[in-house]
Amino acid sequence: MLNKLLQIVAPHHCYECTKIGYVLCVNCKYDIIDEAQNACIVCDAPALDGICDACRTTYSKAWCVGDRRGPLMAVIDGLKFDHVKAAADTLAELLDNRLPILPPDTVIVPVPTVASHIRQRGYDHTLLIAKSFAKRRSLPLKQSLVRSNRSVQRGKSKKERLEQARTAFSCPAKLDDTPAYLLIDDVVTTNATLRYAAEVLMAAGAKTVWVGVAARQPLDK
Repeated sequence: MLNKLLQIVAPHHCYECTKIGYVLCVNCKYDIIDEAQNACIVCDAPALDGICDACRTTYSKAWCVGDRRGPLMAVIDGLKFDHVKAAADTLAELLDNRLPILPPDTVIVPVPTVASHIRQRGYDHTLLIAKSFAKRRSLPLKQSLVRSNRSVQRGKSKKERLEQARTAFSCPAKLDDTPAYLLIDDVVTTNATLRYAAEVLMAAGAKTVWVGVAARQPLDK
């Protein structure tokens, strides 16, 4: 209700063309989706399943909306740093347009955000994206992963990120091995978070883990 009232008092402007009433207008959303390519989310090499042979990891398929730049970066940063909660629905819509039809029993699993960031923002931004995506696809959502440490990866080197991610997650419950589990995250950088999050899900019983991310940002950027 509060967000709707704020939208009336101070409506959003499209991050790309500044059209009033949208986080991203229809045309600007289409421009982002139209640029999507079948590439590895880690190294950007051509890859039909979103992960190339050289980067093959614990999950078997991955989809990414695009590189973290321009309006896509602005939407993600708006959600994470400027309390633009409506941006979560925009990112979920972009993912919805990017991903193919999924099996009806696919389980949506958000990568949990560090507790200190949730306190700062007042919400778990990745959970908001995952909930919105799951609602659009009429798929079940389970918060199967929990954070096992308080480590923050922002500003860390690749080696530090790998070490932190190795022990970052746990899965308290045994998982059904029948459905596929789709991990949702906002940005992939070194692949450390997604790699070990998927590994934890598989250790808990999952046989099939896929990944859907809003943006890719190589560490050197």
